Amino acid sequence: MMTTASWIVLIVIVAIAAAVFWAFLQKRRSTQLRSRFGPEYDRAVHEYGNRLKAERALERRAERAGKYKIRSLAAEEQRRFAEGWRHTQARFVDDPNLAIREADHLVSEVMRARGYPMGDFDRRAEDISVDHPHVVRNYRVAHRIAVSAEDGRANTEELRQAMVHYRELFDELLETQPATVPETRR
Repeated sequence: MMTTASWIVLIVIVAIAAAVFWAFLQKRRSTQLRSRFGPEYDRAVHEYGNRLKAERALERRAERAGKYKIRSLAAEEQRRFAEGWRHTQARFVDDPNLAIREADHLVSEVMRARGYPMGDFDRRAEDISVDHPHVVRNYRVAHRIAVSAEDGRANTEELRQAMVHYRELFDELLETQPATVPETRR
């Protein structure tokens, strides 16, 4: 027969083991999300002001994006988009504002062709962050500069930087050069 004290000790031990196991699972979850989302993980924690809320949001984002039918582009599509980029980049010298608008449009077209839904910008950035977490920050910066350019508040150096940022995402979406981190799905 176990005494009351023995039962209490057993319950405490089981509770401690459960707490340690739960903490281990939470740590593993955080590590996996940090690894998958890279700098986007830190951005989400800052945005939500709470690690658990941020992690839930990132998991929902990944689950939502996992339902998309993202595909690689055919060789002809890659060539057509690459040619469009060359024209857009060449236009930068004579009309940087127009080139930035075209770059933003071209990135959106590549996203659409690959199968990303084209909701508002914030949703597109979230969706892109699932497969391209290391360039989504650049996409946000480029878009912010493009919006400033529309209002006449962006200088040439900012426009140049936006073009560089759009190019990084464009190249990853076009799959013309290896991504910093391998994509998680095709």
